Amino acid sequence: MLARLIAAVAVTLGMFSPARAQEVTLRLHEFLPLNSVVSAEIIDPWAGRIEAASGGRIKIEIFPSMQLGGKPADLVDQLVDGVVDIVWTLPGYTPGRFPRTEVFELPFLVADAESASRAYWEIAQSDMIATDFKDMQILGTWVHGPGVVHSSRPVLRLEDMAGLKLRAPSRITAQLLEGLGAVALGMAVPAVPEALSRGVIDGALMPWEITSSIRVPELVHNHTEFPGRAIYVATFILAMNKERYAGLPDDLRAIIDAESGADFSARAGRTLALADVPMRIDALAMGNAVTVLDVAEAARWQAAAGPVVAGWNASMTAAGIDGADLLERAQAALVAQGG
Repeated sequence: MLARLIAAVAVTLGMFSPARAQEVTLRLHEFLPLNSVVSAEIIDPWAGRIEAASGGRIKIEIFPSMQLGGKPADLVDQLVDGVVDIVWTLPGYTPGRFPRTEVFELPFLVADAESASRAYWEIAQSDMIATDFKDMQILGTWVHGPGVVHSSRPVLRLEDMAGLKLRAPSRITAQLLEGLGAVALGMAVPAVPEALSRGVIDGALMPWEITSSIRVPELVHNHTEFPGRAIYVATFILAMNKERYAGLPDDLRAIIDAESGADFSARAGRTLALADVPMRIDALAMGNAVTVLDVAEAARWQAAAGPVVAGWNASMTAAGIDGADLLERAQAALVAQGG
């Protein structure tokens, strides 16, 4: 009887052992479908590496396509309020909330997504952790490959933008499109296919990598690219609820940290840029027309985009941020990283 009692106590204590107490499940919410490059090639592998490194003590449940409810613009509040533990999203979906991130979205600034993502992480650490990102734990910051104008009619020169109703992913890109003569409609990626099908928009500003998963080459058949620096890139964040992160045991936090940060961000940017290639090939195989502007024509677009940078700088000043200094240091970081 004594032996049985001792065994029962041992089993009971085992149920509350530190190893069991440290097992955690984290819910990750994002807005793209499972077949997207971000979901399949960045988020899923990242979660898998963390689960493996933790020996299964961390389980990350991924909910794509806003399966837990709400709109993409709600993701930040869901994170901060503790509704979910981790989100991947665009700061640009909540205009005004992350003003400093816009510096990397300025037109004709970024040439390479991998090095720009590393530069973004660097500036995030120096300028955004205590400001834009103070309510969350940042795990990754990256940008996609060069933006492309996808349109129902050919865009061969600047004048062809006149009157085109185009999807804009952020405040800065909306200003850019308006300055180039188009009509900008702010819109999250999941809404684009229906808007194209119904004629609400004539096209969209976005990178190649997302186009196949939302059927863009099936819905519009003209695509305009730019030589050299991208007309725009969007900034992304992978972030964790601050209290949830702080409440993890030190060793589990260390595992998450080891799989996150600058190298992870740069790898994510490279992954998105590489994914542009097959999506572009798919569009060409479908008979779509892809136009690459020559340097002289692209320079006209860059000149027309100049007021966007001036306007952004003025808005930063109004918000008490030295935009000129931030832009200068972002440019220096891009040069240092080769982007």
